[in-house]
Amino acid sequence: MRSYFAGAPRHHGARRPVMSRRNLLTGSLGAAALLATGCTGPRADEPSADVEALASPSPAPTAQATAVPVQPGALPQAGKVVAPVRLRISAMGLDARVQAVGIDPRTGDFAVPPSVDSVGWYRFGPGLEATGGSIVIAGHVDSAAQGKGAFFGLRELDAGDQVEVGDRAARVVRFQVVAVEQFRKTKIPLARYFARDGALRLSLITCGGPFDEASRHYRDNIVVTARAV
Repeated sequence: MRSYFAGAPRHHGARRPVMSRRNLLTGSLGAAALLATGCTGPRADEPSADVEALASPSPAPTAQATAVPVQPGALPQAGKVVAPVRLRISAMGLDARVQAVGIDPRTGDFAVPPSVDSVGWYRFGPGLEATGGSIVIAGHVDSAAQGKGAFFGLRELDAGDQVEVGDRAARVVRFQVVAVEQFRKTKIPLARYFARDGALRLSLITCGGPFDEASRHYRDNIVVTARAV
């Protein structure tokens, strides 16, 4: 499988890998029988108001006209990141292994696991310990060599469907789907899905839309956003 994710924005603070913006979530797929032809669910390139609301940072508190004590300055200590290892979506019959992934140094793209049965958590973003921001998990929709991928039925999810993400200690964080969106890979609002602010949410991303036989890639991305419950 070639590149799957490209163009995630830089994060302020610690320096993080920078991805190219060629083919966001390009699926190198060839079996026409596996194509999800036609897209009757989400409307292409139209951001969901529900997702925008979750991604909006909380307003800063109003400044008070009182004296502020001066404290010795120190850099904040980084907390332990809790990596997800399991993703379950009962509406899809999905129980998938989650692998921590980063950036492919050869291409600068998001390094999704090569097996279509596994999905990849973006380890440079929030983990299950987070109280805010977007936890990003991406997976293949299908493959000419391997068949249907873990996220083959992702675009069929409905608002209200339940998603469970577990860690190595068998603790589970539950989410509820609020939106299914479809974007051309050149128009997806990456900053929204790779954010560390706003409400805690889960962003599940795969390929979709028409399949280009010449490039062997899908044209679009399907993005499912789920809020923490």
